[in-house]
Amino acid sequence: MISANRWYASISDVIKRPNEKGRLSSLIFENKNLQLRYYSPKKKDNQIPHDQDEIYLIAKGSGKFVKNKKEIYFNTGDIILVPKKENHYFKDFTDDFATWVIFYR
Repeated sequence: MISANRWYASISDVIKRPNEKGRLSSLIFENKNLQLRYYSPKKKDNQIPHDQDEIYLIAKGSGKFVKNKKEIYFNTGDIILVPKKENHYFKDFTDDFATWVIFYR
């Protein structure tokens, strides 16, 4: 996790971090209004709707993203916004797919 004396995170650092117990992603930074996570599913995205709004910043890879039955293609560098409690998931993504996830209130 990013600490008070460290103000950045690189993919090469966070790729080594294990997912938190009971979570599909690793926690990188947290305060009372925001969480930054790193998410890199393997083969299938098993996430369920969340209680917070989300921003996905695609770090690596490409594929499709489904939100409430609407589907888009995504690539490295794209940003995807998801309001809280909306059904959504990634599919048909490349083996190297990874994304930063920002949960916020």
